[in-house]
Amino acid sequence: MIFLSTVILIAGFVALVKGADIFVDGSASLAHRFRVPSLVIGLTIVALGTSLPELAVSTSAALAGSNEIALSNVVGSNIFNLLVVLGLCAVISPVPVERAVLRRDFPLNVVTTLLVLLAVAFPKLADSSLFSLGMEENAGMVSRLLAISLLVLFVAYIVYLICDAKKHPVSEEESSLPPLFKSLLFIVIGLLLIIAGGKAVVYAAREIARSAGMSETLIGLTIVAIGTSLPELVTSVVAARKGETSLAVGNVVGSNIFNLLFILGVSAAIHPVSVNAASVYDLAILAFVTVLSAFFAFSGKRIIRAEGLCMLLMYAASTAFAVLR
Repeated sequence: MIFLSTVILIAGFVALVKGADIFVDGSASLAHRFRVPSLVIGLTIVALGTSLPELAVSTSAALAGSNEIALSNVVGSNIFNLLVVLGLCAVISPVPVERAVLRRDFPLNVVTTLLVLLAVAFPKLADSSLFSLGMEENAGMVSRLLAISLLVLFVAYIVYLICDAKKHPVSEEESSLPPLFKSLLFIVIGLLLIIAGGKAVVYAAREIARSAGMSETLIGLTIVAIGTSLPELVTSVVAARKGETSLAVGNVVGSNIFNLLFILGVSAAIHPVSVNAASVYDLAILAFVTVLSAFFAFSGKRIIRAEGLCMLLMYAASTAFAVLR
């Protein structure tokens, strides 16, 4: 059984790598053809596409009543995206951050993360009982009202992106671009490989992890979150190596916004998500990491190698805390 899971894991990695390469090529050419900035493509098509594994896992978990996996998958994926995906891209090559991301997307990411944390933890913080709870005790709830609010905010964000892209088209010589059907075919094939690879990695990793006796929260925060975030990791690294840095940054920030607003919104709308104390601490870590990443981006309008290395070390520390607590 372990051998079979290992084979599936390797096959999943191969599918992710190849799928991401094809997907980036198709998305970039489609963006240029319709004179849409690569940043907007990264924040929409690429971000939504690479977040489909998170959507599948969290909604399935919500339908099955496995609330710990539904929430910890989103939180763990967002931490991984910021610290590992963005950090690794910065280590490969300093990542410039466009003005639109600084003005619009990073602030929205920070505000949304803090909103979810406060909405979940405020009742226990108000009566000072949060810090006396055991890690597995209930500490809050992502209610349907909060879920609907997140979904409304998500729709408004997507509408704004589309309207903004129409106001600021980019010029491109269409003669140098591949045919439209080829770009669309690349996107579809790449997306299918990414989704299949992500599911294969998650399945195999979960089977291996369960044999070690890990809790649902820890599995969701680490193995499942890392597995479902591999598309973002591979896609952003490939984009960075191809010089599409705006696509890499847009993919990370857009995926995090998509995860919090849409995936958590859909999951909690299906079934209100109860939150244990461990997940509240994880949300607090995510809020800190989100603010820190925004600080790095704003400080020099780019994320440099030293900051990327710091982010990778922080992920190692946060993972060690999750395992040891």
